[in-house]
Amino acid sequence: MSSVNKSPDRIQRMFGEIAPRYDFLNHLLSMGIDRHWRRKTTRLVPPRGGPVLDVCTGTGDLALAYWRAGGGNIHVVGTDFARPMLRIARHKARRAAAERHVAFLEADTQKLPFSANTFEVVAVAFGLRNVSDTDRGLREMARVCRAGGRVGVLEFSIPRARPIRMIYQAYFRHLLPRVGQALARNGHSAYNYLPASVGEFPQGAALADRMRAAGLADVQFHPLTFGIATLYAGTK
Repeated sequence: MSSVNKSPDRIQRMFGEIAPRYDFLNHLLSMGIDRHWRRKTTRLVPPRGGPVLDVCTGTGDLALAYWRAGGGNIHVVGTDFARPMLRIARHKARRAAAERHVAFLEADTQKLPFSANTFEVVAVAFGLRNVSDTDRGLREMARVCRAGGRVGVLEFSIPRARPIRMIYQAYFRHLLPRVGQALARNGHSAYNYLPASVGEFPQGAALADRMRAAGLADVQFHPLTFGIATLYAGTK
């Protein structure tokens, strides 16, 4: 059983509190590499004209990346249950003139308000580990995906190579929480939660197995940037 408190109330309040500084800190603490990872996701799990769903969308970066990857002509829906995050996502969509094609809805990934077989691509970036029941979240993602469609999961991971792993863990466990907490003060220790949640989340073959158990086939995973993040992809 997880020792990290991932109760929906806590996660909702925590991300609501850090929403105003969320994008700034993501780009700062990842040195901008998070943008590259999202673009990589849209290339390895590409849109092919059908609708795309981005669950745990946060401030909408992956949803907007998919809209751009589709030439600005595909329909994209982003869902999250943290309203302050969604307000920022909607503002970004307006600023990008994407409102006609990109919609953001308040919804829990564990009980998505969509019919089965609705979306061609269902994706999530750095959000699945925050879902209290990982398997239930994966089953919902698979349920709303069309037969033959693709499910993509982009998530932090721990590098396997020893020198990189040591540097990564020192940064992730010590420097990142201090900087993050100082710049985005909150009552839920959000930037201590981050490395703790990553450390407990299934990675590599373990998460691929859970995706298969959720009904996905041909599941593969691709380590990115020395294994700091991993992209998982499967077909319904």
